[in-house]
Amino acid sequence: MRNDVIPIEVKGILPSSPNGYAIFLGNEEKVFVINVDSYVGRAIAMAIRGERNERPLTHELMAMIFDSFSINVERVVINELRSNTYFARLLLRAENEVHKKIIEIDARPSDCLTLALQYKCPIYVAEDVWEEVEDMSELLEKMREVQRKQQQEPPEEPPFFGEESK
Repeated sequence: MRNDVIPIEVKGILPSSPNGYAIFLGNEEKVFVINVDSYVGRAIAMAIRGERNERPLTHELMAMIFDSFSINVERVVINELRSNTYFARLLLRAENEVHKKIIEIDARPSDCLTLALQYKCPIYVAEDVWEEVEDMSELLEKMREVQRKQQQEPPEEPPFFGEESK
């Protein structure tokens, strides 16, 4: 795996169409977007909030299998952008009393992101991909501003918080 990578994190998630979500990734310098289907978008949103389904989702099942075989997700690298499609690598470490092994797997960025959030492991982007992507920081900030305004508007009825203030 290449060493010329830049650390990033999930900066936001937003439904982008009836069938998809926009995942905002980046750091203080720049933000870019990866579009994912609604199933993976909901799984990423749940992983961000630390929520679990009553029954395991595919990514949770993968994590249970990894854990059963002492496999840890070490890091994720979004390593290529080709024809508007992102590619990623999932770096796994398998270690038990018999062996120790590092495994690098080609995977969809959306799957990698979900696992990275579940395992709280670092997410990186290759420097050449970073240079190629459009900076969406301004769009993300506008969305946050809209969200702040919506939260400031008083609801039709006051919310109930359990105890009335005196």
